[in-house]
Amino acid sequence: MGVITWSTAGAAGLVGTATAAYVGLVTGRVTLDLGVGRRSRPLGPLTIDVAAPRDIVYAVAAAPYAERRPRALSEKVDIWDRSENVVLAAHRTSVGRGLTVVTVETVTFDPPRRIGFRLLRGPVPHVAESFEFEPSPTGTQLVYTGELGTDLWRLGERWGDVVAGAWVRAVRASLDSIRVEAERRTR
Repeated sequence: MGVITWSTAGAAGLVGTATAAYVGLVTGRVTLDLGVGRRSRPLGPLTIDVAAPRDIVYAVAAAPYAERRPRALSEKVDIWDRSENVVLAAHRTSVGRGLTVVTVETVTFDPPRRIGFRLLRGPVPHVAESFEFEPSPTGTQLVYTGELGTDLWRLGERWGDVVAGAWVRAVRASLDSIRVEAERRTR
């Protein structure tokens, strides 16, 4: 039988701690908001043209936050609190390898022009985003813009690059879903 030495136990503990920290960061359960070495980067802009009226596109984009939602949407978004034009919501997004990010955000509504999002808890300390809805000759132009911020200078900036890639992929998927559903409703 082998004897576990301090160095083996210490190394195992360090690996376990590093793994737990990584999983905590990736899933949004741990947010490092140190306020030191903050760097910001833009998210978007992403623009899609939707062959549907602005009020329908807005309604589809706002549907995950409505009081009555389809089950598929309620499995992705939990509403924790609600007021007239603001909700506090937890969003679940699969990022692969069996991991799901849970972000907590305030979502503000200015129908039918804008939906704003501000991160309160997630894999980075700062994200502010918006969907802007503008009438266009073919229906509606939906523009997504945002900003993602991380701490710890270059190290945080690299982490922000990883998070931003996954974040933008999730937003693109949402925009595609909004377009498809709004155009379906218009037909």
